[in-house]
Amino acid sequence: MPPLQVVWFKRDLRTVDHAPLYEASQRGQVAPLYIFEPELWRQPDASNRQWRFARECLQELDRALRRLARRPSGLILHTGDAVEVLEQIHQTHGIAALWAHQEVGNDWTFQRDRAVRCWACERGVPFHEIPQDGVIRGLQSREGWRDHWDAEMRRPLVPEPPELQVAPLPSDPLPESVGDDACPLAQRGGRSRGLALLRSFLSHRVRSYARGLSSPLTAPSACSRLSPYLTYGALSLREVVQATRRAIEQASSDPKFAGRLRSLQAFEARLSWRSHFVQRLESLPSIEFEPMHPALANDRTQVDPALFEAWAQGRTGYPFVDACMRTLHATGWLNFRMRAMLTAFACYHLWQPWRAVGLHLARLFVDYEPGIHWSQIQMQAGCTGISAFRIYNVVKQSHDQDPTGAFIRRWVPELARVPAAWIHEPYRMPPELQRQYGCVIGVDYPAPIVAHELTARAARQKLFEAYRTPEAKAISEQLLQRHSSRSRREPRHAPAPAQQLGLFDPS
Repeated sequence: MPPLQVVWFKRDLRTVDHAPLYEASQRGQVAPLYIFEPELWRQPDASNRQWRFARECLQELDRALRRLARRPSGLILHTGDAVEVLEQIHQTHGIAALWAHQEVGNDWTFQRDRAVRCWACERGVPFHEIPQDGVIRGLQSREGWRDHWDAEMRRPLVPEPPELQVAPLPSDPLPESVGDDACPLAQRGGRSRGLALLRSFLSHRVRSYARGLSSPLTAPSACSRLSPYLTYGALSLREVVQATRRAIEQASSDPKFAGRLRSLQAFEARLSWRSHFVQRLESLPSIEFEPMHPALANDRTQVDPALFEAWAQGRTGYPFVDACMRTLHATGWLNFRMRAMLTAFACYHLWQPWRAVGLHLARLFVDYEPGIHWSQIQMQAGCTGISAFRIYNVVKQSHDQDPTGAFIRRWVPELARVPAAWIHEPYRMPPELQRQYGCVIGVDYPAPIVAHELTARAARQKLFEAYRTPEAKAISEQLLQRHSSRSRREPRHAPAPAQQLGLFDPS
């Protein structure tokens, strides 16, 4: 058997628009490899719900590779350390070249990839890492970044290989699970499901996107629900962007689709922002562990076990907050506004450390994308110095996003009999009504663990005091210049950080 072209699949679990697979297929016999790394799935941001989704993507990838190869040999799965697995294959069969996409993951995967690069260099094995999603490794300035991203999204999709010679290597079985994390209503993985969601979203669901994405009542159907398929690469970002742009062109030229235009444009903007935040982690990997603006972490360094556990389990005494946390436990998904509210409530009202909050949520999100996640956690926790401090009024959000209490009653059954007049603040019910509606506060459902208006005011004051020093403002200016994204057509200077950070939004 001649030396192999090894294609290392990581979070790019597809055969369409997969440059490493296509390039390798032009050069000889291919070993399409996925390495199940037990240590990766033991990381504090990993969970079984994430693995189940990835596993279903891998199963469909295997079928696609078998179809292309026209033979029983498909995906090769090995279990173990990546360097050790590659060394074994190299010793046994010889590796002519190693192909992969660049991955912007957590620090563990970054260190793993660096170790693989060192191994390849030592063994004289060419290692081709191909960029994706418009992210630039080694970027020094955001000047012109959006233009670069747009150009990358316009490039034609890489086709499936017309021929694929798959090496008949032995393969380990796919592990069934990596833990006991139950998520009964989680999305199912696989490219075919992702494509079906993309079609249904662009053809009709998108009409509700702009007006329906904020409320947990409407967001499950109004949002695209494509995030986990992008996270694990069952769909490429480029193909989603191009499909969206085709829909925009249709809506712009055909009056019967004009009602979709605003939502389609808003969705395309979100796709651009996705890469923007992934680029931030690529350029500043420390944000997984350290606050972007050290002064704004304040004294939020110690977890309060009682407060944190009440928040983490959906037992805060604020029905809307608890309903959001419980739906996340059961489904692995929550719309963006509610993700932001959960983070802000924990970091402002409860004054909990942003990293502990981020790790808990990371494990619950099936679509956990480190670049987006840690950027957003720091933004919603007020640790960036370049974003507004958004301190949500959780009772106002409850009234605005769930006016009848339907969402609360579904996920907080203790309150099922409570009428709309009391559902948002059941702790204000007179004792006789509590007994009448079968929800005695402190017995059937907890009393609020904090007074949300008082703790919001205290957090706002602490953040203002931390930010108003000249030193803190200077750091913000440096961060803004480094991480704001500008095209050549956009102004060189964004609004001053003081203007942005003066927006204490009690929404």
